Amino acid sequence: MRYSIEGGILPYVVCNLDAGESILTEKGAMSWMSPNMQMQTKGHGGLGKMVGRAFSGESMFQNIYTAQGGPGMIALASSFPGAILDFMIQPGNGIIAQKRAFLASELSVELSVHFQKKIGAGFFGGEGFIMQHLSGYGLAFLEVDGSVKYYDLGPGESMIIDTGYLVAMSESCSIDIQTTGGVKNALLGGEGLFNTVLTGPGRIYLQSMPLSKLSSAIMVPGAR
Repeated sequence: MRYSIEGGILPYVVCNLDAGESILTEKGAMSWMSPNMQMQTKGHGGLGKMVGRAFSGESMFQNIYTAQGGPGMIALASSFPGAILDFMIQPGNGIIAQKRAFLASELSVELSVHFQKKIGAGFFGGEGFIMQHLSGYGLAFLEVDGSVKYYDLGPGESMIIDTGYLVAMSESCSIDIQTTGGVKNALLGGEGLFNTVLTGPGRIYLQSMPLSKLSSAIMVPGAR
């Protein structure tokens, strides 16, 4: 499969498939395509994985598009202004992603539920107890809210982030929480009670405008 990510802050990815080649997409991701692209809606991966996807914020059913009778083209658009990230998933080099980040992948990529090992990190870390795990082998695309910045963390090296700014991380990274330090800081500092702590080794991907932050700014008069 050949692809190009275009569109700036309103991104879309154009995928060119060979005859018989398929791509798995999240429900509603298709924007335009060539007439020979055939769609099938399936509960990909069986009942257990379907339920897991529902817990991780994705639809239980996904669409498979296949190029019939010759090369085909399909364009997939992000649902929010931001960016689309491409990943080459390999055995031992999977990705843990936030809820609703999955956009599309090759059929050989496995999307499953990922439970935080520490319940505290799940309840207070901003990403919830359940995230997504992309494993297997092949190309995958994730949606990012706003712009993206990544850091490569060495073994034992950590980064403290505000809630909701994590979009994805290497499966070798770990996630935990810590308090912001003192009741006064928590109540008056505007940063909440907890921060998320990411620890390497591995790469972390951060987003500049989590949808939750944007929603709060729109709903609260005078917020910025």
